[in-house]
Amino acid sequence: MKIIGLAGTNGSGKDTVAHLLSDKYGYLFADATTMLGDELTKRGLPHERVNKSDLSAEWRREHGMGVIVDKAVEMFEAGDYKGLIVGSLRHPGEADRVHELGGIVVWVDADQHVRYDRISNTNRGRIEDNKTFEQFAEEEAREMSQSGD
Repeated sequence: MKIIGLAGTNGSGKDTVAHLLSDKYGYLFADATTMLGDELTKRGLPHERVNKSDLSAEWRREHGMGVIVDKAVEMFEAGDYKGLIVGSLRHPGEADRVHELGGIVVWVDADQHVRYDRISNTNRGRIEDNKTFEQFAEEEAREMSQSGD
């Protein structure tokens, strides 16, 4: 199995990269944000960033640090794809799992103002995108400095 993990900052273009690779090479794009959102919907919880973070921490405690990648591999094995792209990796354990499976991890980034404009001016349908630039920057600084879950 060919596997690529995509990590990077919020609004950097990870989904765009994933869709380009998926369309061109026949890879399955398994997006962590979508996986978490689907589970939050099942639980009747809003798709807020904090809920996604709490859920991913819960999954890691229950199923291991690479759970997002393992869930993506299950999806890959159920279909007929040439490879797998796991998007929106947020934890070092997920990158480690991609490497254990023989894959690579690609970091995607862009200028903070460009990323803020992207999430503010596009209709991604995400509640957590409704914020000021200052809130966006503060949230990013907090998330980048957290350790553990």
